Amino acid sequence: MDLHKFLLIVLQLSLLNYASYAAKSWEEDDFLKTCSSHRCSKHHGPEIRFPFRLSTDPPSCGAPGMQLSCSKHDTILNHQVLGPCIVTAIYYRHLVMNVIPLVDSSSRCPLQKLISTNLSTDVYRPVSLDYSGHYSVLIGCSIDSVATNQDGIVGPSSCLSLRNNASQFWYLVLPRTDMSTLPMGCEVVAKSIPIPYTYDKNGPKFETFFDKPLFKDRAKGAINLGETPFTWSLNSITSVCQRCEQEGRHCGFSSIRGQAYCLHHGTTSVATFIILVATAIYRSLKKRYNEAIHLKVEMFLKTYGTSKPTRYTFSEVKKVARRFKEKVGQGGFGSVYKGQLPNGVPVADKMLENSTGEGEDFINEVATIGQIHHANIVRLLGFCSEGTRRALIYEFMPNESLEKYIFMHDSNTSQELLVPHKMLGIATGIARGMEYLHQGCNQRILHFDVKPHNILLDYSFNPKISDFGLAKLCARDQSIVTLTAARGTMGYIAPELYSRNFGGISYKSDVYSFGMLVLEMVSGRRNSDPGIEKQGEVYLPQWIYERVIAGQNLVLNREIAEEEKEKVKQLAIVALWCIQWNPKNRPSMTKVVNMLTGRLQNLQLPPKPYV
Repeated sequence: MDLHKFLLIVLQLSLLNYASYAAKSWEEDDFLKTCSSHRCSKHHGPEIRFPFRLSTDPPSCGAPGMQLSCSKHDTILNHQVLGPCIVTAIYYRHLVMNVIPLVDSSSRCPLQKLISTNLSTDVYRPVSLDYSGHYSVLIGCSIDSVATNQDGIVGPSSCLSLRNNASQFWYLVLPRTDMSTLPMGCEVVAKSIPIPYTYDKNGPKFETFFDKPLFKDRAKGAINLGETPFTWSLNSITSVCQRCEQEGRHCGFSSIRGQAYCLHHGTTSVATFIILVATAIYRSLKKRYNEAIHLKVEMFLKTYGTSKPTRYTFSEVKKVARRFKEKVGQGGFGSVYKGQLPNGVPVADKMLENSTGEGEDFINEVATIGQIHHANIVRLLGFCSEGTRRALIYEFMPNESLEKYIFMHDSNTSQELLVPHKMLGIATGIARGMEYLHQGCNQRILHFDVKPHNILLDYSFNPKISDFGLAKLCARDQSIVTLTAARGTMGYIAPELYSRNFGGISYKSDVYSFGMLVLEMVSGRRNSDPGIEKQGEVYLPQWIYERVIAGQNLVLNREIAEEEKEKVKQLAIVALWCIQWNPKNRPSMTKVVNMLTGRLQNLQLPPKPYV
């Protein structure tokens, strides 16, 4: 069955199973559209949402008696006893709001009404002493003789005595204040005056509130403005909404069911839910699909065995490449397109648009890689040569090239792939592939372009050497080869390819390129060709050598364990041996494999790299 049809069927079943969820989601969507949250001021003031509502909202947007209004930028509560009050804060999670009564501006004692009147209503009540511990003691003195520069004392406010209407100076003090420190003629007017609350995300600041600077700040609001906290109670609505807020969700109300419920993090959308379900299912199916394709590829390659690449006509290549619709790469040679063989196996179709000479790179590829069968060398499955049109068909490498992961430090996949033990595994895989090229074939194959871009990664991130356009065949016992010009990419080209004064060209030239590749893996930095001088730039091998000698960490972008540091050091030492300027001092790839799979303690430090 087609993947997309199967996905559609699964989605339909999912939607049937979640019908009740969808109905609730529509209800939540409707509630949020009708009863969105508000603020009276764009940048300040409390957020107004259920169980509160603005007077301009439908009644179903708030609980009975919880209506607020806006007066310019102020949020107003019309309290049944105090009258209009400015709401300065609402703490939904703890059912507390701070308000300031709008008393006559001529009144010099805002606290007078608060302590002489029963402020409880059907919905609101003053915060009690046992609710939080946020309270103060009200002291009345006959004269203004209390030094308010003392910690824990705020005032005065000129008020009337509750006993005889005589004039008094009122102060708010911390509950634990020693009365003996106050002057004669002072008395306790009220033992528990609630003070405006300060909350953080974890709740009221019980222990810090009695820190004197915080107490003085909040108590000034109480004594100068009459700011006081209220709590509210709405029976079942209160308990449901408090639970929602404690779970980090807002509260909503269903007028159909007549009950409060928890919103899904402030956003509820059936469309969003469908997308989430579809994404999860698609990822699961996609993973299974990729695994099935991978298995198909492996079975095909086993069947393919040691047979030679298939020759295709150009019309067949177009079908395989699906008329060149999906381009996956570009290089100096031409373009690479993703395709598919008639049996469903994915392939990479490399079109040689800029073939050199008399098709030398094409001939090199077919003559070398066409005869090679190794786990760490990309497989050539077919080719086309029709007039001037030339194409090479390879097994498809879904994870692209190693270069992508070495130099993309912000990529999570890169960080995961290039941890030391995986780096060592990738380097060892490349070394085994190169060892096969140098020693395992009837003729020795010199690659001459080993670099991260030419190391492809399969489904399991196993490395495979690719791009044999510059390769050269020679007898296995031939130690020196002749080239008319230097081959390869700047920065990876061995010194002897520039000048014969450094020695003869041989398989050791590939060893040098491998060493530079590994140094880039270890450092995450591009190597700079020593022949190109840049201001303030240190030659990469020299930088790594000095850090190895000093015992410094080579991985700078993350912390690694001691065991991992040893693996990185092992890679660095092997690479430094590979880039020795005298080819005779470089190890063979067989020796390199042994060095990478052996113990760090058995490795000797090489001479310092020559700049």
